[in-house]
Amino acid sequence: MIVKQKQITIRSPDDCHVHLRDGYILKRVLPYTSKVNSRAIVMPNLIPPITSIKTAIAYRKRILAALPTKHNFIPLMTCYLTDSIDPNEIEHGYREGIFIAAKFYPVHSTTNSSFGVTKITRIQKVLERMQKIGMPILVHGEITEPHIDIFDREARFIEIILEPLRKQLPGLKVVMEHITTKEAAQYVASGNKLLGATITPQHLMFNRNHMLVNKLNPHLYCLPILKRNIHQNALHKLIASGHCRVFLGTDTAPHLRFFKEASYGCAGVFNSPSALPAYATIFEEINSLEYFERFCSENGAKFYNLPLNKTTITLVRKPWKVPNGIYNNTLIPFLAGKVLNWRIKSNV
Repeated sequence: MIVKQKQITIRSPDDCHVHLRDGYILKRVLPYTSKVNSRAIVMPNLIPPITSIKTAIAYRKRILAALPTKHNFIPLMTCYLTDSIDPNEIEHGYREGIFIAAKFYPVHSTTNSSFGVTKITRIQKVLERMQKIGMPILVHGEITEPHIDIFDREARFIEIILEPLRKQLPGLKVVMEHITTKEAAQYVASGNKLLGATITPQHLMFNRNHMLVNKLNPHLYCLPILKRNIHQNALHKLIASGHCRVFLGTDTAPHLRFFKEASYGCAGVFNSPSALPAYATIFEEINSLEYFERFCSENGAKFYNLPLNKTTITLVRKPWKVPNGIYNNTLIPFLAGKVLNWRIKSNV
């Protein structure tokens, strides 16, 4: 990384957690990811979900067809785990380079998770096969039983599901997606080389007061939900330590404005237009810019055994106002209308 007073140049990032959707939404949101990142790990929670090699290949083709001509970008596909998923399909897809990982959604845990796993024991054979071949499992780490408070879901997931699973299958490679709590931060920090985690810009930048106090902000509503500031501070501490198994994963999750600003608003933050300047702002505020490139561009690649990107991207210290909305205000980006101190040089 090259840092000057008014400029930062890093390897091109990898976004290790994106929702690109499909159809016309895909065409609208993809360029905001592909112009910044060399690669992105694409979530499979479409309707119907990506549960086979055939559907993954077809989805990848649709993504590449929507890619702007000058963008050099590689989508990395994942498989959606269900109670009835075939271990042979998983293994074949991984060995052929079609799947980089498989995604575990507890049923009804987030957007389009109704096809998710009802009990972890029902995918035991799949998990054993994944351990055998070294295929990572990406976990949406929340317990979804209705008696568990929504703010406690992540901590209880670690206690009830994740820790017993990792003891039973100690060779299984696990990524805790979009961690939000001090319990998760401590768990990752104390883990071994087979445990990684992604962190979003919204969970680093905000806590639940920002979403709930004075006026409800539906564009900060996501799952896992924002937590108390003690948890936000724990995430800051983790990235400020330069931990090598924590990496960029925006969890950018676009929903049309009228689905967000509704009586039953959808969970998800569309952050790809502003994510990298937001991350730079956070790392600077906590005096940890020395670890910015590792978090954005190296830790994830190393965890997934990918080559480091050879291209670079530059951010400049120049005020930049995040657009209030895009596509006739039908999509509202993270930090809409806010002024950031950093911007991507190509936008100058």
